[in-house]
Amino acid sequence: MKLCVLAIVFLLSACYGNGTDKTDSTNRPSDRSTITSNAKITLTFWRNSGNESENKAYEKLVSAYLEKHPEITIDMTLIPYADYDTKLRTSIASGNFPDIMALDASNVASFAHAGALLPLTSYMRKDGRMDDIPASTLATYTYKNEVYMAPLNESSIALFYNRKMFEEKGIPFPSADPEMPWTWDQVLEAARKLTDPSKGVYGIDPAQGFQNAGATAYFKYPIIWQFGGEVMSPDGSTARGYLDSPQTKKALRFYSDLYNKYKVSALEYPADPFPNGYLGMTIEGSWSLSYFAEKFPDFKLGRDYDIAPLPKETRQAVANGSWALGISSRSKYAEEAWNFVNWVTGPEGQVMYCSITNDIPARYSAALQFPELNKYPKNIFVVQNQKFGRPRPVTPIFPQMSEAINKVFEDVTIGKKDLDETVETAIRKIDRDYAQMLSQSQ
Repeated sequence: MKLCVLAIVFLLSACYGNGTDKTDSTNRPSDRSTITSNAKITLTFWRNSGNESENKAYEKLVSAYLEKHPEITIDMTLIPYADYDTKLRTSIASGNFPDIMALDASNVASFAHAGALLPLTSYMRKDGRMDDIPASTLATYTYKNEVYMAPLNESSIALFYNRKMFEEKGIPFPSADPEMPWTWDQVLEAARKLTDPSKGVYGIDPAQGFQNAGATAYFKYPIIWQFGGEVMSPDGSTARGYLDSPQTKKALRFYSDLYNKYKVSALEYPADPFPNGYLGMTIEGSWSLSYFAEKFPDFKLGRDYDIAPLPKETRQAVANGSWALGISSRSKYAEEAWNFVNWVTGPEGQVMYCSITNDIPARYSAALQFPELNKYPKNIFVVQNQKFGRPRPVTPIFPQMSEAINKVFEDVTIGKKDLDETVETAIRKIDRDYAQMLSQSQ
């Protein structure tokens, strides 16, 4: 998989050249003049096929936009999630690029580095209302000082806890104030009281167990940040001096200790352990509220469980970034494409989209339009994201880097390997992959 991803990145780079050399956003709008004719302009738009509500929301957005712009046709292509990234990369490399594309935040840097994306900085500054978007959200879609994607929605995670289990053990509930989280020491203290291995009950699942690298990035990086650590340098070029910092190692050691020293976490759980009463606390996403309501209607928020902000050690932190919209650097219709992207990701489009999907809007003004997002429990997700959100490392080698970090968590926790040696191995791999990527793309 690693070689396949690298090969596609290099192919993109070879076809487009180094994007950082050819994507001066100050020239882009004038380089791509609006094409006028009596014929309708067709904009091709590729996105991953989402769930039913996401598909419905996009259909409504496109329909509403076309009512305002009868001179435009939107040719929207849905591609299965599992195939989307590879199909998009190979199609772009072969010259079959869409005008508009949806990308997950973690993939933006590789497409930008390859020169496949049009910088949107000047467009955003002109009429994209950048001050309506949290700076940390914009940073997620920024590579080498250029904004490449326009954010539509956000998601976030929080601490879910079983109220009845807390009451049985006489444990005070954590604060519901988004800016007053428990410390990890407080979580550990409660977890030790909640754990009962004889009943298969454990105190805390700190980061959704051990899943794929993408889940690791979203659920486990915040623990590193909360302890004051980092994963990579701000420019996404090296892990040296960051992944091996004392703060990062402290976070990794604490995570491992939850399983191996304190034994308040388990490597395996039965299906749906939290609503089924096998977990006293877990880290879940905002999407879990609707999942529990649908699948476990007798497991009631406010009666059986509640949520609180993510724990902290030295600081609060949560990962941000979701799917966003960008424009191909080779689109003949950059102005028209931007008009569509700007409307979809603007306040009106975000309200329309999130009213159907129940996601969190990326804009301050759009979030204010939903009363439920401004009170408990959903305000926890919103406030955390807006005030304490952080981009996962913005680097062209994000998949390889995530695999390496995922292996660190597994090796020190499951394999009980030496922490220092494991971290050093990961750093060498990450830095080697980055150097290889540079050499192949020059």
